[in-house]
Amino acid sequence: MDGEKRFELITRNTEEVLTADDLKVLLENNTKLKHYIGFEISGKIHLGTGLMTGMKIADFQKAKVDCSCYLATWHAWINNKLGGDLDLIRKVGDGYFKEGLKVSIDIMGGDSEKVRFVSGDELYHNNDQYWQTVLDVSKNITLNRAMKAITIMGRKEGESVSFAQLVYPAMQVADIFIQDLNIAHAGLDQRKAHVIAREVAQKLSIKPLLDKNKKKYSPIAVHHHLILGLQKPPVWPVPRENIQDLWAAQKMSKSVPGSAVFILDTEEEIRDKLNKAFCPEKEIVFNPILDWTKHLLFVNTSFALTVERPAKFGGNVIYESYSSLEKDFVEGKLHPLDLKKAVAEALSKKLEPARKHFQTPRLKKLAEEIQNINVSR
Repeated sequence: MDGEKRFELITRNTEEVLTADDLKVLLENNTKLKHYIGFEISGKIHLGTGLMTGMKIADFQKAKVDCSCYLATWHAWINNKLGGDLDLIRKVGDGYFKEGLKVSIDIMGGDSEKVRFVSGDELYHNNDQYWQTVLDVSKNITLNRAMKAITIMGRKEGESVSFAQLVYPAMQVADIFIQDLNIAHAGLDQRKAHVIAREVAQKLSIKPLLDKNKKKYSPIAVHHHLILGLQKPPVWPVPRENIQDLWAAQKMSKSVPGSAVFILDTEEEIRDKLNKAFCPEKEIVFNPILDWTKHLLFVNTSFALTVERPAKFGGNVIYESYSSLEKDFVEGKLHPLDLKKAVAEALSKKLEPARKHFQTPRLKKLAEEIQNINVSR
């Protein structure tokens, strides 16, 4: 596979690549590409975590990139996920969460057996060089910069946080360098950590990234789309100048009731959630149903969406492209309720392998246990 094709696969289905030129240099030099995406262990896996990650990992694998998923147990503990119970975080991470990510990757066309899974406990145990790298990163950023970066934890800038949470950004950056990773992948909400990683790369002395000539270089940051939650925005219509900030705030979240579909939701639960979802007629911007249709269904495959409706409302119609569906929706030829029903059916079918995967006795028990865990922000 030539570099141009690999570049296209790595950069498609993304919101941002920092930077495309740097990526081209790595490809031209035939540098081995090593990817990671990290996850706080925080409860049930929703579509934004599972399917969006799986979709992009499938692209990376097609581009001959070594892929890994980092199960950030210590980060979750610092950020008080799952009640700050480290033993529970470890149990969920090594069981339900890992299995949920694996089946999500497979659903979206990737090969989970070729993805390396690493936990925080595994990475940090007896690893002096890691903690040296945390300090090395910390020496090269200001306290103010660390405070601004707390948004990567789902915290608001200026929010009161613990000292451990201020160390969190430096730890996340160190995770990249200690594993010799040159592609840091996440949603756009992790951008601040990745920008820090790129900026400090030339200043690190403990564990910098080195090319074949022993020259320091910065990791590439690849950011995929953040899919919207199903809830209505607090302000509607959304002022154009606030779209970017509000989008991050409105992303799918397990801690916002009704905003998320989870990979193990039943067909009935999916239908019910989408039926109640915000889907303004003829509106494209900030429409979660259209957002999901574009980024979860009409992606990289010869997908077609069948909309079933009575003859008096136009009869059944099959959409073979997102653009044709969007055109009909804007023109009022496709009603929100009909779209919701069709998308619910398509998502339910897509998630069937996940429900089947968790039917073995061991995994079924893990799924039942996660249902009883309270979600923390």
